[in-house]
Amino acid sequence: MYRPVDLARKHGLSAQAVRNYEEAGVIPPAARTASGYRVYTDQHATALGAYVALLPGYGYATAAVIMRSVIGGALEPALAAIDAAHVQLQRDRETVESVASAASILAGAAPDGLPEQPVSVGVVAHRLGVTPATLRKWERAGILAPSRSRNARVYTAEDVRDAELAHLLRRGGYLLGHIATVLDQVRAAGGPGPLAASLEDWRARLTARGRAMLSGSARLADYLERREQTYAAPPEGVTGGAAVLGDQGNSR
Repeated sequence: MYRPVDLARKHGLSAQAVRNYEEAGVIPPAARTASGYRVYTDQHATALGAYVALLPGYGYATAAVIMRSVIGGALEPALAAIDAAHVQLQRDRETVESVASAASILAGAAPDGLPEQPVSVGVVAHRLGVTPATLRKWERAGILAPSRSRNARVYTAEDVRDAELAHLLRRGGYLLGHIATVLDQVRAAGGPGPLAASLEDWRARLTARGRAMLSGSARLADYLERREQTYAAPPEGVTGGAAVLGDQGNSR
């Protein structure tokens, strides 16, 4: 039998956070004493443990969907949300491996003689041996993002670098969508060299997310199993929840 502060301490939360989670529907409604104080049972403790365990792997939005669904007795939407999260994880794994394959090509690609001042689309096209229309097509595909000056495209040194890397990958047979993904990661990492070093960290984060999903799912399964058990009715003086004791301090 727990007060909000009792549940909170177990998870390093505040009592107000527990009340907020109840109001958000991610843990079941609390029982109430005759004087209106909240009191919780092991069922609430298990639900809170499941929700907190789901957060690292599934995130706040998906964890909330899962818990609201199971608390409301709708298991299918919860399972669908879990399935979708695992599909996304698999897509992320495929992305990191496809980026890794491209990174091996780019590892030795450090464009030389990049312009010190912004240049026009014609200059970049001539440098690469492609047409300006090709560069505009790459822009529409999200590969390049040159700025505008007097309604004309201008390419900085970083833009020229990205164009050269895109040209290299295009010659390697990569599709435009794949190249856009790779160059997004190049820009985020600060260049093709740092990208290669960042891949192991990226893989480690995906592994951690996958393990967190397993842990969260196990806690959710425990909660579902406990839900199927029969809970005693609340004792006299307590309404709206599972069996609890009477007033336990300032725990409304």
